[in-house]
Amino acid sequence: MPLISKKALDMPASPIRRLVPYSEKAKKEGKTVYHLNIGQPDIETPQVALDAIRNFEPKVLEYSHSAGFESYRIKLATYYRSIGIHVNSDNLLVTTGGSEALIFGLMTACNQGDEIIIPEPFYANYNGFAVMAGLTVVPVTASIETGFALPPVAEIEGKITDKTKAIVICNPGNPTGYLYSKEELEQLASIVKKYNLFLFSDEVYREFCYEGAVPFSTMNLQGIDDNVIMIDSVSKRYSMCGARIGTMVTRNKEIMSAALKFGQARLSPPTVDQFAAEAALQTPQSYFDNVVREYVQRRNILVNGLNSIEGVFCPMPKGAFYALAKFPIDDADKFCQWLLEEFSFENQTVMMAPASGFYATKGLGKKEVRLAYVLNQECLIKAVRCLGEALKVYPGRTVEQENLNLLQN
Repeated sequence: MPLISKKALDMPASPIRRLVPYSEKAKKEGKTVYHLNIGQPDIETPQVALDAIRNFEPKVLEYSHSAGFESYRIKLATYYRSIGIHVNSDNLLVTTGGSEALIFGLMTACNQGDEIIIPEPFYANYNGFAVMAGLTVVPVTASIETGFALPPVAEIEGKITDKTKAIVICNPGNPTGYLYSKEELEQLASIVKKYNLFLFSDEVYREFCYEGAVPFSTMNLQGIDDNVIMIDSVSKRYSMCGARIGTMVTRNKEIMSAALKFGQARLSPPTVDQFAAEAALQTPQSYFDNVVREYVQRRNILVNGLNSIEGVFCPMPKGAFYALAKFPIDDADKFCQWLLEEFSFENQTVMMAPASGFYATKGLGKKEVRLAYVLNQECLIKAVRCLGEALKVYPGRTVEQENLNLLQN
């Protein structure tokens, strides 16, 4: 039998979905599984988008333009201008999800063997995208003690080599929920300008910022117009994860022209989903106001509940709908699997994503998990209670030893 490629062997499995067989088995055994492992909101998709799908009755389901339907790009550019990001339709390439937007961007901006710097922990699939593009991820580690703020500039600069081509960030962040300030982004801009790097900014969670925080887009950083490539998507904004529509946004004409060739090679983004995405742009502000209020309540239930459990520490997220927590356990991968295989409380258990898969540095995140607060408030209350009960009986619990060490020090 012929050997498969090295790239296929190097491609990492998703830490978000790796435990699915265990959750399926737990459900077959009659357990209720609270899915905090994946960012699939239960928030209803805007009615205008669903109506567009119901009323879509073409005679032929044809290709769109490789850059996306012009009508959608024009309206999408209007949306961006309404939130202070001044672009036109020529600055937009519609893609099959935000994932394709980042893959196209990386393959357009970088050469095989180049390095990209990413603050860790980061969205696990960035590793996979780097493998697809033949790139090396160079992590710079953020600390849970600071809530995952941007690491010091000196640490980032210390990672730069003659192979460095780009910095990649997510703001607000997945998996941490951290929201970079304008000042932090300006620090990144100074590095990007100094070393002539690209800055990829995944901004798919911009609508979900809390306590009145207003996200600052990298598209509005001064002096680096040709360096910035923004990634966007309808998946989370409109709770349309199944509508695989994303966007690559840049003012760099050379990048846009070259990326379009990748778009032409895959022919076009999905036709029906673009109609739904175009209709979703009519979603009223009241929809987002209600969603943000709901997420704040969910976040508070989850994070405050976690921090009330002995030995657990979870920074309060400023955006998105994820939290990264440190647990008093020996190994998060073992703990998450144990929850599904061996534990139940009142015939219930919890599925989470081990954080080790969100770090590129081996050994980090071993005691951390990512939780998505995408379930209703009642389910989150029950999930937190399950976790509290699980930690009382988990064989690999380590809190007593950690407390002893603290007392000795």
